[in-house]
Amino acid sequence: MSSMATLLITLGLLASFLDTTESQIGVSYGMFGNNLPSETDAISLYNSNDIRMMRLYFPNQAALQALRGSNIEVMVGVQNSELSYVAASRNNSFDWVWRNIVTYSDVKFRYISVGNEVNPSDGTLAPLVYIALTNIREAVVFYGLGNQIKVSTAIDTTLIGANYPPSQGAFKAEVRAYIDPIIAFLVANNAPLLVNVFPYFSYVDNPVDISLAYATFTSPSIVVQDGAHGYQNLFDAIVDVVYSALEKAGGPWVEIVVSETGWPSAGASAATFNNARTYLRNMVAHARWGTPKRPGRAIQTYLFSMFDENNKEPQIEKNFGLFYPNQTTKYNLCFN
Repeated sequence: MSSMATLLITLGLLASFLDTTESQIGVSYGMFGNNLPSETDAISLYNSNDIRMMRLYFPNQAALQALRGSNIEVMVGVQNSELSYVAASRNNSFDWVWRNIVTYSDVKFRYISVGNEVNPSDGTLAPLVYIALTNIREAVVFYGLGNQIKVSTAIDTTLIGANYPPSQGAFKAEVRAYIDPIIAFLVANNAPLLVNVFPYFSYVDNPVDISLAYATFTSPSIVVQDGAHGYQNLFDAIVDVVYSALEKAGGPWVEIVVSETGWPSAGASAATFNNARTYLRNMVAHARWGTPKRPGRAIQTYLFSMFDENNKEPQIEKNFGLFYPNQTTKYNLCFN
């Protein structure tokens, strides 16, 4: 084989490896507001802004109806309040999947998130998550959707103990009994871990050691050098901390999907329009390139949230929207 042919093959493989053309940015669709547009109008807004991935926190029937025939890929949640139902029996989980997934055969479901940020110390909910995961997965497979829909759960980063430098990331010892069976489930089913990642909260909790530039992707140089890996932004560091924790807990090949990330525009320290716009614009541009531990592998990321939600508390939670309730854009983001 000629050197030119070898070069072309190498470049082709590299291009395939670095392919970032598939949609990687989605938006969470929260509904805690009394002034929000109808579900039909909201889905139209997704489409008109070329947002091709949606996180739906519960199977809202009006939203699912509006999603029929669309090209939007959907992550739908089993709410924490429903965990006891789907964990109680196989029949219940089959019923949930039939009513909320199978009935909508013309909706492009991508993930089912079984629970959101369940506290491992919650003696009522935590024991239900693994059972609910296995029950929902069994139902998804039974209905012939096992290759289409991945079943997982969404965690927050409070489950992490060691978090610096990223290579030392590890889950807290006291959560291992909760998270280890979940990781084993994800490994067995080739499913990702859903992680809610908010550099904003890390920054406001520790502004002495974390700079605003590091938190908003605007640092001009590497801030943290961790062996061969250099970190120029906090988002990458947090994601790689969780990757390191997964490696230590038996899930070295489990992928991470960032199921929430965002920055508030008002309501608390550093919650300004300019900071939010800077973070979100840079987040959209950055997601395609991966992290130092996973370079060239785009990070599926759901921005939080579609609209400002005026029924949320505390005040800061009302101001994470990418759009105002009247459907005008805040930041004029280019999603894909």
